[in-house]
Amino acid sequence: MAVMNEDGQWIVLMGFLVCTGIFVLAIIIHQSVLVGQTTAESVLEFPKNKIQDIRAELSDLADDWDSLTDDKKSNIADDMETIALHRENAVVWYEITDETISGTVYRKIKLHYNDGVTEYDETAYHAPQ
Repeated sequence: MAVMNEDGQWIVLMGFLVCTGIFVLAIIIHQSVLVGQTTAESVLEFPKNKIQDIRAELSDLADDWDSLTDDKKSNIADDMETIALHRENAVVWYEITDETISGTVYRKIKLHYNDGVTEYDETAYHAPQ
């Protein structure tokens, strides 16, 4: 009986393994492109200017906090929540309290912002003027 030449089978098997490896690498590269794209999109969609505007208004409000009545404070909070919800589709709430740190009284401003994509929480201390 003649001996069978199996060299061709090894070539086909190695070709199959190389093709499978290339296919797996293509899937990995495709996924990394998608992850990079979604990361870039999330950075671009971050509402930095909106949050900075709200922080500036809260800082101004904290300066005048003692001169406001409870009704006015409640009305301002309701107005800010309503305006943020209608203009930006965002849930915004804040809380301003006095806190003593090392003998100095500061206004503690807690801010919460959520527009469905971005959720942002911040606690800032403001020195009243």
